[in-house]
Amino acid sequence: MPRPSLPVSPLSLVSLVCLLLAVPVLGVLGSWLAWDAQAISILQHQLTTVLPEYARSSLVLAVSVGLGVAVLGGATAAAVSLFEFPLRRFFEWALLLPMAMPAYVAAYAYTDFLQYSGALQMGLRKAFNLQGALWPDVRSMPGAIVLFIFCLYPYVYLLTRTALNERGVALMEAARSLGAGTLRRVREVALPLARPALAAGVALALMETLADYGVGAYFGLTTLTTGVYKAWLVMNDRLAAAQLASVLLGVVLLLLWLERRAQARMRFASSRSGALHANEARRLRLQGLAAAGTFALCALPILIGFVLPVGVLLGLLREEALHGELGLPLERFFQWSLTSLELSGLAALLTVGLALVLAYAARQQQGAGRRQPWLAWSIRIVGLGYAVPGAVIAVGILLPVGWLQIHWPELGLTPLMTGSIAGLMYAYLVRFSGVALQSVESGYARISGHVDESARMLGASRWRLFIELHAPLLARSTLAAALLVFVDVMKELPATLVLRPFNSDTLAVVAYQLARDERLGEAALPSLAMVLVGLAPVLLLSRAMRR
Repeated sequence: MPRPSLPVSPLSLVSLVCLLLAVPVLGVLGSWLAWDAQAISILQHQLTTVLPEYARSSLVLAVSVGLGVAVLGGATAAAVSLFEFPLRRFFEWALLLPMAMPAYVAAYAYTDFLQYSGALQMGLRKAFNLQGALWPDVRSMPGAIVLFIFCLYPYVYLLTRTALNERGVALMEAARSLGAGTLRRVREVALPLARPALAAGVALALMETLADYGVGAYFGLTTLTTGVYKAWLVMNDRLAAAQLASVLLGVVLLLLWLERRAQARMRFASSRSGALHANEARRLRLQGLAAAGTFALCALPILIGFVLPVGVLLGLLREEALHGELGLPLERFFQWSLTSLELSGLAALLTVGLALVLAYAARQQQGAGRRQPWLAWSIRIVGLGYAVPGAVIAVGILLPVGWLQIHWPELGLTPLMTGSIAGLMYAYLVRFSGVALQSVESGYARISGHVDESARMLGASRWRLFIELHAPLLARSTLAAALLVFVDVMKELPATLVLRPFNSDTLAVVAYQLARDERLGEAALPSLAMVLVGLAPVLLLSRAMRR
């Protein structure tokens, strides 16, 4: 009996998959090919009206958030990595908790808590007999900047802490033995060591900021992402939406290039001997005012980025339940939860399956000694999807479908790809396959190539090699990939908002719609459900870092 084999070559399979996953990006960029008088007129109109304001707001938001997450994430990472102070081990994992809090959920909580009619202002006015608003409206550009900083700093904290843990403590102790003071050691040893990781974390945080739609729409910001949705859904102008989406895509690709360069430079800090020396080295023990200040530095982002929003949401939910004003039927909530679970589970299954196929194909090419540059570039293209905002993906799917519907209506792509599970799953594959692929590739990196060579010498087929050898060894990486994709899909808002099937709302969509209608008490329940689900990968990640 002939041994089973892959039906197509790995290179052909990867090429086909990457071509399909690149269609949304190509659809956005392809809109510039129709360079007719109408497209030129629309571009000129946007250049003289909305585009400068969109660009200015996005630039102010990106620069401010970038500086904020760099300072906060870098400072907290240096504190827990280089110094010893009370509750340091607790802060090591607790500083990751804001990753479980979607920025738009925190926006709903703080709006209710800090607005003119919120509990805090009403309590202060009553206690001190004050009149008028005590501070500006939180739904503003400064409010969004602060919100993004405290929700996204864990990206910088995570990468910077990893870099410092590998060699930072040992090098700091070596500098101390040479007579360098604390400030000089931080300035001349820790900061240069952490700079590539810091840059990579800032780039990731900026990509999340530019891709956000929930905070921008709820706060009334005029960013590129909100402009894409306004042009498509409000003005019904696909060319204007495509032009804005291409500008946003260009900015995100630039950030991704910078992040790749920073990640490549991080490799100088990874060494097994360095890690061993770091475990043997001693952190500098802080006392007195220095220890209290470091404690406050680590406690503040946890309080603002996680504890307070969760407490406000719980208070809203309790108040609605006590007064019997919870207008959110529980049966509908369970239906929305079930829809979210089904979509997230199916997306996790598809993306992880795709990641396993692509990673195995790349492994086979390397093992056979037939390195194909196109294969590496194809897999990298798949990994770009996570950097592409959901707004761009949605527009990139609808544009080619609309063009094909005009020229070949008999294909019936419009009902298949718009307002259907198929179109939504396709968007999720484009957006989140890179997350799963990165996790699976990290698992393959721990499997020596000699294992494959030994199995082939014993006559194992490719199929048997994967099923009986690779799959058990990749179990933990596969589970981590599925969990990360599951949570990301659960929180995803922009693409789901546009492409979801009729009457198939998710928790993210319902929370956004209720908050937009100023029904914050009812939005608390789906928002808390998303936060609870988001805690799973955070706890898994913190456990892995401790080990």
